[in-house]
Amino acid sequence: MWEKSRGVRRMDEIRWWSLMLVCTLVAAVPIDTDKTKATVEAADDGQKPQSTDTGLYYDRYLREVVEVLETDPHFREKIQAADTEDIKSGRISQELDFVSHHIRTRLDELKRQEVARLRVLIKAKLSAPESAGIDRRLFLQKFNHLNHMNPDSFEPRDLDMLIKAATKDLENYDKEHHEEFKRYEMMKEHERREYLKGLDEETRQREEARYEEMKRKHKEHPKINHPGSKDQLREVWQETDGLDPADFDPRTFFMLHDTNSDGFIDEQEMEALFTKELEKAYSPQNEEDDMVEMEEERLRMREHVMNEVDVNQDRLINLAEFLRATEKQEFLEPDGWETVDEQLIYTEEELQEFENHISKTEEDLQRKKEELQRQEEELNKQQQHIQAQRQELQQVVQQMEQKKLPPPPPALPDPAAHFQPVGEQISHLASPQVGNSQPLPPGHLPDAAVVRSQQTP
Repeated sequence: MWEKSRGVRRMDEIRWWSLMLVCTLVAAVPIDTDKTKATVEAADDGQKPQSTDTGLYYDRYLREVVEVLETDPHFREKIQAADTEDIKSGRISQELDFVSHHIRTRLDELKRQEVARLRVLIKAKLSAPESAGIDRRLFLQKFNHLNHMNPDSFEPRDLDMLIKAATKDLENYDKEHHEEFKRYEMMKEHERREYLKGLDEETRQREEARYEEMKRKHKEHPKINHPGSKDQLREVWQETDGLDPADFDPRTFFMLHDTNSDGFIDEQEMEALFTKELEKAYSPQNEEDDMVEMEEERLRMREHVMNEVDVNQDRLINLAEFLRATEKQEFLEPDGWETVDEQLIYTEEELQEFENHISKTEEDLQRKKEELQRQEEELNKQQQHIQAQRQELQQVVQQMEQKKLPPPPPALPDPAAHFQPVGEQISHLASPQVGNSQPLPPGHLPDAAVVRSQQTP
């Protein structure tokens, strides 16, 4: 979750005027790459370099709208003549009425695709169990980068909303990142303390000593130059650009590190200047170095320089601003720079409040777990009861079916077993079975004698 990277990627060969600058849709060339070689390679490839993801949930929609508007000559001319305030205020959005028809058609299609995507997200959100009671209309209003009341066509209001939403969200990014880092640091300390609680005294002391040793090792690094100072920039000039530090020239330095030659050093290009400084204190091979802290350090360095140099606060540094900063006393004789590990990220009270929140959350989860277990047991009992009732019902049905059956017919003698020819019957009668020697009663004749007497004339 915390293994984030702000890796610097190859820059677009032409940045899209002020709107692209406001939205910061492009990335910088890696600082350790020779600028002339990068320019030649980009021209040889003939491929448009990938731009960085802004981190916005509508990043793809934003970039696609920018790419379409870039192809319209009229809008391109107007945006070149506009200043940053014209863009941020939304005045430039009215020029959308004058772009060509096929551009508007493509923008309409992009908006319909974005609306369809948002509808899928809304459907998925509202179908979740925890979405009970959510007002669909209020939920839809959270998507403030387009006019959802008109889902079929891209109007000037849509461009105005997109610019303002992107500007606001990107300006809030740094603040949200700092808050996220603060929570990360408190969670790390909370887990460490919880781990120590489960150890015996001897093991706990050994772990505490190991923790202090790691902190000591992390601080044993070369001096960190003040970001944006002459010492820091001259070190980049020497080690990255391969030039003689005695020949350091601010104007040439600016041109070298304006990697896309648009006349500005943007935030990504600025952050790339601090790579060498960060490598002094952080290495992924060292257990004592936290790479999440390194990215926070990079962000703090960039913010510091921007606050000092970016006079008009357009999140860009032009040549005039850069040269003016190199004339200040702070550029020549800067104060020391304290790294993140030397800063008070949170107080003990904030940590206690954070731990209380964790405890409450864990208790709520435990209650929910117990309730789910109780419900599961109840369902199992009900299932067993229903199964028993089903078996009883099946037995009753079988008994009823048996009572409905007619009684079986009486068994009939087997004709083949009792049939004998007449001759055999007579001989049987005439020849009593051996062993049957009882005399006949007086006056009683055998049946065979009666038959013979009836046949005599």
